[in-house]
Amino acid sequence: MGVTAALVKELREKSGAGMMNCKKALSETDGDMDAAVDWLRTKGLAAAAKKSGRVAAEGLVGLAVAGLKGAIVELNAETDFVARNSEFQSFVSSLAVLALGASNLETLRACDFPGTGRTVADELTHQIAIIGENMSLRRMHSLEVLNGVIVPYMHNMTAEGLGRIGVLVALESIADEATLVTLGKQIAMHIAATSPASLSVEDLDAEMVARERDVLIEQAKASGKPQEIAEKMVEGRMKKYYQEVVLLEQTSVIDGETRIADMVADAGKKAGTKIALTAFVRFNLGEGVAREDSDFAADVAAQLA
Repeated sequence: MGVTAALVKELREKSGAGMMNCKKALSETDGDMDAAVDWLRTKGLAAAAKKSGRVAAEGLVGLAVAGLKGAIVELNAETDFVARNSEFQSFVSSLAVLALGASNLETLRACDFPGTGRTVADELTHQIAIIGENMSLRRMHSLEVLNGVIVPYMHNMTAEGLGRIGVLVALESIADEATLVTLGKQIAMHIAATSPASLSVEDLDAEMVARERDVLIEQAKASGKPQEIAEKMVEGRMKKYYQEVVLLEQTSVIDGETRIADMVADAGKKAGTKIALTAFVRFNLGEGVAREDSDFAADVAAQLA
């Protein structure tokens, strides 16, 4: 019996194993689905299947910087205990380094994982079998500068380059590296604390802006103001909104006084050359993942059933 793409897809969904492993399993078992699942299980490659439905919102964020490029990844697991596992930590660190050469998450998943003969996706399945928890390589992002620095910052590090809140800051400039790193570290710490929505007002999501403006207009109208007066009132309130959510408009948490845009400009004046804050990225472990309420007694009972 021939191994079709549809069979491979079905086996992947049943087993949680990688595409090439599924194809090999079907070839070894002449296309018999049940036998192919058993073949994967004997190889330790289907262990992820039983765990794939469990919520993974813990784990680690990892950072890596090399030259003018930096990358950040998030690998989720089910419990915070696994973040203290040295093998898990090593895996996340390796993923961050591999992400330096990947353009997106799918590219990263397809990368060869060093020393294993497996892709990143297949190595993830292998690690799930070893560690015994569901895991998810959730996201990655990279930043690059032409001249300047990429500054990493990890809040409350678990290990070098690993933790729960990771930040990368991109500064373009020909100023000396020490000056840029000092500035970048201050900005990164600020970003970790405030979680800005965008770099500039122009970068802010248009839907977010429209939604905020509509809410403010309705509030003004509800107070008895006519439409034209309400719209004028909203402009001042929108400026305050930008100061809350836009990085360059925010007031630095470092001194509580200086706008981030002014902090960058002042650093450039002192360095004698222009410094531009061109990009940032912030990953907070598990943000946006729907977590299940856990009933410990029920969980134990379910495992004993």
